[in-house]
Amino acid sequence: MFSFRTLYFVSIMFLIGPALCLAEKNSNEKTAVAMTEKWLALTDSGKYDESWSEASAYFKNMVSNEQWKRSLEPARKPLGKTISRRLKSALHKTSLPGVPDGEYFVIQFDTSFENKKTAVETVTSMLDKDGKFRVSGYYIK
Repeated sequence: MFSFRTLYFVSIMFLIGPALCLAEKNSNEKTAVAMTEKWLALTDSGKYDESWSEASAYFKNMVSNEQWKRSLEPARKPLGKTISRRLKSALHKTSLPGVPDGEYFVIQFDTSFENKKTAVETVTSMLDKDGKFRVSGYYIK
């Protein structure tokens, strides 16, 4: 039979549990967004080797450093300098098409470039094997 104390503890945990999970998600989201912004700064400044080095192990297994540079240079160079970037959204996902299940944030930025005034950058950040969020995908639309 449950005592009042046990029932009280279970009730409190029922109420606090979701709040603790939300706090962890918010902390992870802030961490993932901050890391993504640092990574984007590397690409903005043409430091493609460094951006590849800072990407997730999954990313580096899928794309060699040379492939990354060959694909990024023609995609970014015509856009010119980054003028502004504003966080649009950060969606937490545990499953995405074509990749292993895990902890992901699909982060979008409204970005303005010198030669393209309105663009949306989508960066997928994943929790890597070392426990840090790292970029696993990057797209400009």
